This record gives sequence, structure tokens and C-alpha cells, in this order.
Amino acid sequence: MVVGEVASPVDLLVIGGGPGGYAAALHAARLGREVTLVESESLGGACLNVGCIPSKALIEVADAVAAPGRVAAWGVRATTEVDMVGVSDHLTAVVGDLTSGVAGLLERAGVRVIPGTARFSRPNRVAVEQDALVEHLEFRHAIVATGSRPIELPGLPLDGERVVGSAELLFTTELPGELVLVGGGYIGVELACAFAKLGSRVTIVEVEDRLLPGFGKRIGRAVERGLRNLGVGLCLAHRAVEANEDGLAITGPGGDLVLPADRIGVVVGRRPNSDTVGITEAGATLDERGLVVVDSQRRATDRVFAIGDLTDGPALAHKATAEAEVAAEAACGRPAAFDPTCIPMIVFGDPQVLSVGLDRDAAAAAGIVAASSRFPFAASGRARTLGDTEGYVEVVADEEGTVIGVHAVGAHVAELAGEAALAVETAATVEDLAGTIHAHPTMGESIMEAALGLAGRPVHRA
Repeated sequence: MVVGEVASPVDLLVIGGGPGGYAAALHAARLGREVTLVESESLGGACLNVGCIPSKALIEVADAVAAPGRVAAWGVRATTEVDMVGVSDHLTAVVGDLTSGVAGLLERAGVRVIPGTARFSRPNRVAVEQDALVEHLEFRHAIVATGSRPIELPGLPLDGERVVGSAELLFTTELPGELVLVGGGYIGVELACAFAKLGSRVTIVEVEDRLLPGFGKRIGRAVERGLRNLGVGLCLAHRAVEANEDGLAITGPGGDLVLPADRIGVVVGRRPNSDTVGITEAGATLDERGLVVVDSQRRATDRVFAIGDLTDGPALAHKATAEAEVAAEAACGRPAAFDPTCIPMIVFGDPQVLSVGLDRDAAAAAGIVAASSRFPFAASGRARTLGDTEGYVEVVADEEGTVIGVHAVGAHVAELAGEAALAVETAATVEDLAGTIHAHPTMGESIMEAALGLAGRPVHRA
């Protein structure tokens, strides 16, 4: 049924209820706008429902399963048993609690939520379709946050059973014996670590000659060592060809081979959902990658803003959330601009990875003369108590002593991202970090120790 061509007026329309969308709706409501939010699936978007949150919950489960091997040297004897149905139920409960929380926040803020799929029909109008019902909305301003979706490979179509995406793997109720992951980015690395600890035999196939192509080479090599220690097979510089009855056919420098595979996970990246919303009908411009071209206020047209995975930059929830506030402020006529010095990147692998700002190679490529100092976790009292001393924290500074990067590999380093980003974003100096008293014993004091080394007065290392 079509509900006429007469459009209902709305003040500020938000399309997409993921981290960027619901944050934009909450900010705009706080600023006094009447907000309508359209979401085609579940509030929280891919991150909360099938990405960031359930994947980290699964990683915690996997770490618990692997704990007996780690604590045996401490005099603790334990065994574990995995019930994947129970694990899936646990992940579903975690997601459900958080999506309910988002719904409650929107309700208390007075945001009207409409289920359905929105598509632009005019520069100031969208059609919202839900089943057989179509409703037209005419807006003053719109913030588009429709996110992204997994890239599918032409020769390896997803069938939902044997060849699947990350979402199906996360909520699986049956542990695969032989799991092949196509893609060695952060999603592939995190899933490989989790399933290897749960008991699967895991192989990663990556077309590049190293893992985590978006990170520094040193970090990639450390992650490779960690995966090999877990028994994960690595087929780098190899391309997936097709799935057959024997497994996954791949090709590379050494020729063709077939990897045994009960399940094949395709995790090669994501593409923006700019086509699904028809944003060009509103007058927006797309680049060659399908990303929406925006200015520093995230403005795509006079009245339409785009944020998150739709725009240039890393497809990360915290980037979308930061852009959401800028777009909401700009839509309300307030001065605002998205111009971060850094966007922290983390990987919950084994080891974990933290990368903020420039490393020495990137600094050199930018013409910056940089120096750095590493503090190894072998010298960290907290790392010793945790029983994991692999890895390091590295602080990078320019000639003036301004911190331009913080990078780390090791257990729990993702939790250092806030301080690292604050240091780079506020142009803190090496002396600022070295002179700030950090609590002992914590992993955070490793940043101070690395800064002390860079300042020429190391304490817990030669």
C-alpha cells in the first residue's frame, strides 16, 4: 500500500540507527531539534549487532577457553569445555541488552523512530518503505548514516552455510573443524585468534604479502608471529579462486592449491551503503569508491549531511560517533568541523594492536624527522603479573619533542588508546608524558616509560 504522494514534514531526519546515526539523533535532540530516525534493521547498526560488540564478546569467550594453558605455570590446573549454542546465546544477550539501551536513550530524548528503508526521491524528500507500506517524509535537514556492508567476491558467493560472512561466523552454533578466512585485515585477524582458541584449525588467505595492510609493517610482523604461535596457517600473497568439494582453491607465487575447509569466511572489507539510500538524488556527489563527498562539517548538500562509513576515512564506529556530533552541530547552525589529528585504530587479536598517529616510516614519508623509543613489556611489572610479557609500547616524536604517534603490540594494549589519542590530539610533548605520574603497576605506565626513554632518562630499561 502506498500512503499517497503527500509528504509528512519532519524537522531533522536521521537515516540509519548505527553508532553514527543514533549519536547524531541524540545530539540534535539535545540541541532542541525534533528528530525522526529511520532504521531498516536493528538499532545499533552492524557494529553493535553483528560486528564490534559480538566479536569482542566472542574473543572474551575464546580467551576464557584458552586460559588453562596460560595459567598452568602459575600452579592453576583447569579444564574448559565449549558449548557453542550457549556461546551464541550469550552473544545474543549482550547485543540485546545494548540495543535495548540505545532504544531507551532515543525514547527518553524524544526521538521518533520509524522502522523501514529510506531512499531519497528529491533533494528534501525521502520515501520510507516498510513491507508494502510507503511513507513520504519532507525534511529541513537530514543526516545520513547508512553505514557499509561486507564486500563479496565474484568467485566466492556467500551461501549462508559453507561460505559465509563474519556475522554468520560470530553467531555459529557449531564449531568448524577447518576454517579458512579470506582476508587478513583486522576482522580476519580477530576471528582467526578467536576460533583458533576455541579449537578450530584456522587458515588465513590474504592477497597482500602481509597481514593488516593498513598498519605499520612492524605491527604486521608481530601479529603474524602471534597467529603462528596459535597454530593459524597463513597464505600471504595468495588469492581465493573458488570453493569446491575439497575446500577452497587458492593461487599464489607457489602455484595453485586447495585448502581443506568446512567453512569459509569471506572478510575482505566493506563497501559504503551510498547506493541503497540513493543519496545522489538529493544532489550529493560520490567518488570513485562510492563514498559521499563532504566538507569539514560533513555537509554533502545544503541540507544533507553524511557521516560514518559513507565518507572517507577508516570505517570505525568511533569515527562515526565523532562525526555525528559535528554534523548535528552544523545542522543546528553552530560552528563545527571534523578535523582530527588522529583516529585511533585497534585490533583485538593475540597480541592486541594499538596504532595512533604516525610511526617512524609514515613520518619519514611525510618529510618529518622523527625519533622513537620502545618500552618492552618484558620490563613491565604489570605485564609480568598478567603472565604475558610479549610486545611493547612505542612513542614517536618530532624534532620539537611533540608526540606524533603511539603504537603498541601486546596484551590489553587496546585499553591504552584513549591516552595515546589524547597525547597526539593535544600535541603533548615527550616531557608531558614522561612527567605525568602514572599508577603502578598498570599497563598505562608503559607509555610513560617509553617517553622517559625518548627523553634520555629511562628507568626500567637500559
